[in-house]
Order: sequence, then structure tokens, then C-alpha cells
Amino acid sequence: MAKTEFEKSILSRPVYGEFEPMTGKAHLFIADSEGAGAILDLAKSAPKGFFDIAHIIYIPKDSDWKYVPSLEALGAKQLYVGPSFEAAITRIQRVLLDASNGLQIYLSGTEGLMGRAMLEATNIGYPYSAIQTEHRGSKARRMQCVHCKGVTEGVTTDPFECSHCGLNLFVRDHYSRRLAAFQGVCVDAEDPGNVPDKVEIT
Repeated sequence: MAKTEFEKSILSRPVYGEFEPMTGKAHLFIADSEGAGAILDLAKSAPKGFFDIAHIIYIPKDSDWKYVPSLEALGAKQLYVGPSFEAAITRIQRVLLDASNGLQIYLSGTEGLMGRAMLEATNIGYPYSAIQTEHRGSKARRMQCVHCKGVTEGVTTDPFECSHCGLNLFVRDHYSRRLAAFQGVCVDAEDPGNVPDKVEIT
């Protein structure tokens, strides 16, 4: 799948690029779903032995594990395939904490996955500018309800219903790196039940 193109309407949204093989003591890849495609495309231009020092953390989600055999064929030093980000979080934190200077970080897939992984890396001290990102797959947003603080994954419509408190929320076009999410505000607070028709968002 090709790299995702976003409309240039949200100034706060991170800018995603395309992976380039970097020189380093180790390489950490974190990807979900179609994000595996970015790793496989990078492999076409990577020098010999590149994946000998690579750790790939892959969360297939809705890609039905179709990329797993190709990732295995890269011969990475370590390949972890897990069911969710939550299941992989301890591994991600451990790799980041144990890494020496020279770790190269590559994040690919959905905005939610990249945002959460970026947050883990920057909390430990890695600068945003040192982390490569490439968006692949769904444009669905990760949303935080400003009222209950609950996070809803995979939001594709505006308004949407908070998966925690049930409020109908308006999708704000502002991305928070601190939360790794967009935010939603109650759309019918002053006129309960007056909820606009849902429209698809990007």
C-alpha cells in the first residue's frame, strides 16, 4: 500500500515522511497493519546486514497477518508479532530504556500507533526530530473526550460517540503530541439531542 496523503488542513498534525535507512548501532521498527509495507519498502534500499541489528515490533491488527512471512524473511535480529499496542508496551519501553546511543527509530502505520510509540520514545528522551515516521493504512483518528478523558480509537466520522461516556462529540482539528490524540467536545451540550448528521473525516 502506498504512503498516505493527508489534506493540508490541520497545522498541528505531524508531518509524515518516507523511511530512509540510517547508520546506527541498532534499529527499532514499530508498525501496525499496513505499516509493514513501509518496512518492506525500506528493505529494498537497505545495505547488506542492516536487519542483523534490527528489532521489529509488529501489531497486525486488521491486516490479517499477511505481512508476517515477509517480515520474517528480512532476518531481523528480533521480530515480535503481537495482538495490540497494550500487549507490546512493556517490550517497547524496555527496548527504548536499554538502548545505547545510536538507536535509530522507525514508526509506521496508523496515526494512533505512531503517536503512542512517539510518546513513549520522547518521554524517555528521544527528540521528535530523531524519529522517522511513515503513515500507511487507515486515516482513522485517535480521539480523547475532553469531558471524561477517555480515548476512542479508530474514529472516522464527525461527530462520533465517546466509547467511554457516550457523549456525542465534535471532532476538533487539533492534534496534541502530549496526548498522542485529537480531542472531541460535546456537540449538543446546549441543545441535548440536536446532533448533526455524521460526515466522514480525514
